[in-house]
Amino acid sequence: MNTGLLLLRVVAGLLIAGHGVQKVSFRLGGSGLAGGTAEFRGDGFRGGRLTALAAGGTQIGAGLMLALGLLTPLAGAGVMGVMTVALTVKWPHGLWVQHDGYEYPLVLVVIGAVLAATGPGQWSLDGALGLAHWPLWWLPVAVVAGVGGGLATRLALHRA
Repeated sequence: MNTGLLLLRVVAGLLIAGHGVQKVSFRLGGSGLAGGTAEFRGDGFRGGRLTALAAGGTQIGAGLMLALGLLTPLAGAGVMGVMTVALTVKWPHGLWVQHDGYEYPLVLVVIGAVLAATGPGQWSLDGALGLAHWPLWWLPVAVVAGVGGGLATRLALHRA
């Protein structure tokens, strides 16, 4: 079980962090902060630069925390939040990624929830700190904070 959780955390966490790096820099094929800003404005969000920094920073921070297994329910909530916003952007295109759908953001939301439910396993920073087994009541807290925060962000920042 620890091996599976480690693989899931590291791969998903680093991919999420990489998406954040792309939003705010030219690294990993990103278009720099100007490109991230244009992307958010193109998707109908206000405050493009600040929105790009907040989304990119959340993806980098939550992704790295997830990969390391550090404060896993909080990391899961961050992932669920930013990916919920992405899901709402892609919703009109349907489920499948071939049509720019919400398939990938949905998978990442579920991974954030699963890791908030299971904990990161022993091979994690949480494990080293004696926090590898988070109580199950953290799951609804993380889901409400993450998905609820993502939906609130969408409502607050998206132009009608």
